[in-house]
Amino acid sequence: MYLVDEMNLSPADSYAKSKARSKFPKTNRFAESFPFELDPFQIEACHALEDGKGVLVAAPTGAGKTIVGEFAVDLVINSGGKCFYTTPIKALSNQKYQELSYKYGDDKIGLLTGDTSINSEAQIVVMTTEVLRNMIYSNSSTISDLRYVVMDEVHYLADKFRGAVWEEILIHLSDAVQVISLSATVSNAEEFGEWLQTVRGDTEVIVSEIRPVPLYQHVLFGNRLIDLFGDNQKLNPELTRLERDTYRQIKGNWRDKPKGPKSLMRSEIVEKLDREGLLPAITFIFSRNNCDAAVRQCLAAGIRLTNSEERREIRSAITRNMKNLAEDDLVVLGYYEWADALERGIAAHHAGLLPAFKVTVEELFQKGFVKAVFATETLALGINMPARTVVLEKLSKWNGEGHVAISPGEYTQLTGRAGRRGIDIEGNAVILWNNDLDSTSVGGLASTRTYPLKSSFKPTYNMSINLISQFGSNRARTSLESSLAQFQADKAVVGLAKQIRKNELVRDDLYRQVECHAGNFMEYAAMRGEIKKLETDGRRSKRKRHEIEEEIGNIRKRLKQHPSHSCPDRENHSRLTERAQRLQREIDGLTERINSRTNVIAKRFDRIKVILDKFGYIDNDVITKSGKLLAKIYGETDLLISESIQAGVFNTLAPADLVSVISACIYESRNDEAAKVPRGDVQLALAVVSKIYAKIHDAESDMNLEPMRAPDLGFCWASHKWASGHSLTSILKGSELTVGDFVRAMKQIIDLLRQLRAAAPELQPIIDQSLKQIDRGVIAYAGAAV
Repeated sequence: MYLVDEMNLSPADSYAKSKARSKFPKTNRFAESFPFELDPFQIEACHALEDGKGVLVAAPTGAGKTIVGEFAVDLVINSGGKCFYTTPIKALSNQKYQELSYKYGDDKIGLLTGDTSINSEAQIVVMTTEVLRNMIYSNSSTISDLRYVVMDEVHYLADKFRGAVWEEILIHLSDAVQVISLSATVSNAEEFGEWLQTVRGDTEVIVSEIRPVPLYQHVLFGNRLIDLFGDNQKLNPELTRLERDTYRQIKGNWRDKPKGPKSLMRSEIVEKLDREGLLPAITFIFSRNNCDAAVRQCLAAGIRLTNSEERREIRSAITRNMKNLAEDDLVVLGYYEWADALERGIAAHHAGLLPAFKVTVEELFQKGFVKAVFATETLALGINMPARTVVLEKLSKWNGEGHVAISPGEYTQLTGRAGRRGIDIEGNAVILWNNDLDSTSVGGLASTRTYPLKSSFKPTYNMSINLISQFGSNRARTSLESSLAQFQADKAVVGLAKQIRKNELVRDDLYRQVECHAGNFMEYAAMRGEIKKLETDGRRSKRKRHEIEEEIGNIRKRLKQHPSHSCPDRENHSRLTERAQRLQREIDGLTERINSRTNVIAKRFDRIKVILDKFGYIDNDVITKSGKLLAKIYGETDLLISESIQAGVFNTLAPADLVSVISACIYESRNDEAAKVPRGDVQLALAVVSKIYAKIHDAESDMNLEPMRAPDLGFCWASHKWASGHSLTSILKGSELTVGDFVRAMKQIIDLLRQLRAAAPELQPIIDQSLKQIDRGVIAYAGAAV
């Protein structure tokens, strides 16, 4: 593992660097193509790649990790073969596709994102990770001659819902392919690299902890911008004094708690940042509605951050990107307010916006025309939108169940946006002070720049059937045991086993100390323990008191007759025995924990296999016709969809009804409101789907498997109306559904329908008609940016 120090090179380092230049001519040529000198960690990673090794590069946001991925692209352009550049989200894939097309030409670059296919057989193909996973399982010919795979934002493998895809690729990709893994700074990069070494072969781990643009942390205390840290990275005493003056602590209890300084309005904060020269800024607000409210507040305050030339450029971008929107939908989309705010240099960015709106905001922010963006944390997921300043309104967010503190990793991701390389000499993170803020905990959060990468891998029905199809059960099971999840579980087992051995040594020593010359003291101790248990049970048990007392009396008689009862060291021996017994209970608990972690992934696979066998997807390890259908369906509800197809649920549905029923398999409601469902065939079909789900749920419960997500009817009505030809305005009017959620859900339905068309050819006519009816208007123009 290399921990690259980017300080001045010594003469010896300079000599080594000179030798490296002659040894790695391709790196040298690539580095000279940039108008700036590459950083040591970038050079080190390129050397490893040119040397035929895989690399894991862990570096802060904005450090330039993607240059290492682009070196793989450059190697293929100049030496032949193919390179796949994978990203976690479609917007990132689009962005990287545009960048590479601009640099190398459209003919050499392709794009595959599930719903977009451009030049798919090109030398360089940018794609989402799911596309590559599906290629591997289907033995796609597109993979032939593949030399490099870049896995951008590889720390996504910790994602609860999609993380397994990254591990599937890393485990099953051909050994001949060099993998370039690009990660945010994680505290267990060495452990992750050790696993990569195990599954991918020779892999160099290169860690850089140096931000290219230094980050300074501040607290906005009322109208005062105060440094969070003073000298030697210790908390600023001025800030702690202000807090102490605000909070008076008397006899250990907080009381007389004044409100503290008056907080600035969001519009006032933007104006202050403008005066301080800290724009452009991204303010992270963990609420879509509050992001939109912040923009409205800035408009009401009359803020204008742009000059006439910038406004002209903004209007041009709006016209170019919005030309395909239906005029009737502009009001419901909030177009006029959005465009007005953009012209003033202000915007919101969150998942509820139309994708075209988000893309326009990103484009204008990158060009420096938009100066203040109010965003949810989704903006921190790798989109290239660095700012001079990042503002955090709160250090907690709603996770769907309650308000929880953001983690050090999330803090690092969010504040990592601050500081534009080549533009800013420093980045700034500003935390808004409030009564609930504790500068000590904020300091701890801000100074913890790393977080561990933990696997969320677990076999699914689709994954299992594909693995059995490719390798057979035994080899499939073995391959799953090589997952990062099992690797980390095994490492934990090593620690637990070490503690067990330590406890056993102490326990055995205690047993030796209680060896009694009078008799077997362990027998004597066991009787005392039995009495103690009966006395405890007597207070809880429904047995009659006199029965318990009679049993205790009998044991006491035997106790007095035991040879050890007369031992002069009896009580000392008893104390030692109790300690030994406590240790034994701890050993039993640790052993149980080991058993729960050993082969945990393979055990889940075995249980899934039982269900696949029970439902007829495999027969003595042979994939049945049903199994071949399931192998083509990806998603959380894969088995439910497959069972519904085979039950003929979709066969007689009209196109709009099919869309409505399918929506229940992809949608997740944001609230608990009662869902409205079209009557007739849709209701009948959903009733059958619900019965199928109950059958699967019972089977999963019997096998002690985490149950599949239940069908969600929250989008049935909206999707049916859209498929029936209704306008966007009529669907969204009076609804809590945002245009962003609507477009994303419709895109997911389109993706699932395309999967069904490949899996069940008999449904092709109805699916084609359904796709024609929904891939229109705002959905058709949303592109791949969802």
